[in-house]
Amino acid sequence: MTTSPELSRAWVDIDLAALRRNAATVAAAVRAPLLPMIKADAYGLGAVPVARALESLNPWGYGVAALDEAQALRRAGIERPILVFTPLLPAWAGAYRAADARPCIGDLEALQAWLALGGAPFHLEIDTGMRRAGIPFDDAEMLDQLRGLLPSAEGWEGIFTHFHSADTDPASARIQWDRLQQAIATLGRRPRAVHAASSAGSFVDRMYGGEFARPGIYLYGGRAGTHQPETVARFQARVVAVRRVAEGDSVSYGASWIAARVTTIATIGAGYADGVLRSLSGRGRIEGAGTVHPIVGRVTMDMTMIDAGDSPMRPGDSVTIFGGQVSLDQQAEAAGTISYELLTSLGTRVARRYPGGRAD
Repeated sequence: MTTSPELSRAWVDIDLAALRRNAATVAAAVRAPLLPMIKADAYGLGAVPVARALESLNPWGYGVAALDEAQALRRAGIERPILVFTPLLPAWAGAYRAADARPCIGDLEALQAWLALGGAPFHLEIDTGMRRAGIPFDDAEMLDQLRGLLPSAEGWEGIFTHFHSADTDPASARIQWDRLQQAIATLGRRPRAVHAASSAGSFVDRMYGGEFARPGIYLYGGRAGTHQPETVARFQARVVAVRRVAEGDSVSYGASWIAARVTTIATIGAGYADGVLRSLSGRGRIEGAGTVHPIVGRVTMDMTMIDAGDSPMRPGDSVTIFGGQVSLDQQAEAAGTISYELLTSLGTRVARRYPGGRAD
């Protein structure tokens, strides 16, 4: 969404240069090319501008979660391989071929449907403990059936797994990696590409990068385990009203917050429809006039109130919801969630801006 700065009620400034530096940090850690994850419109920050910004790093390709995301990248002229990580359903195979999208295959029926269309590239997913999708590493019968099909599958390009706790339990990544190697040995053939490393996994051990790593949240400014990237997204909004309230006055729906003193309430033009999660009610903090102020009362759909105290705030001033004195991860923790959700919750009416250039 593009709106002139003068008319924007809420916007996010996206530093593509910082994003590139974060990606370069991951590449240096794994010493391998990258398969950046740009699903969910690059975690809400714009898949096409992000992909174009990353081109200078020569990534192997890009990862998405849906066919329409792959199609949008192709329409924008992105020519590198695009890997769609939602498990392929047999009925989707023809559309994937038409879009020149590589599927992730996690069951026998999907593999048969894909192979029936010829020798186009695909990646096989192995479930090593996530229990979400993929061929179970310990399903001997299934692996045996695959062993009979894969020797003739000229399009078998890659095999991978998902780490479930690399950020909080690095030792678990080694267990899952070993299970992946066990499955590859059982299949009797190693494809050209083996990959497992997410953002956090990339920093645990560079071997998990395999032929390429799959960074996501770290690119966009979210912490990966103990590794803190550069800030990429600065979510801002306009102050749309300011009023002094007396001791005992209530604020917002349900009158759940009562002023304990005379103070200033500043209303900002962003609410839960824009990405200020309702769970931040009474818990989050927003930067304005050079300091940080608490969110008071319930966050509403279109507006949020903060206790500005005696700060000199006026209608038209801008405040920073995250990406300034309050970081993305700090605001996510206040909301009881993770940075991924905060970014992908940015609403469609929040303008995306690229101060250093869109790279497109």
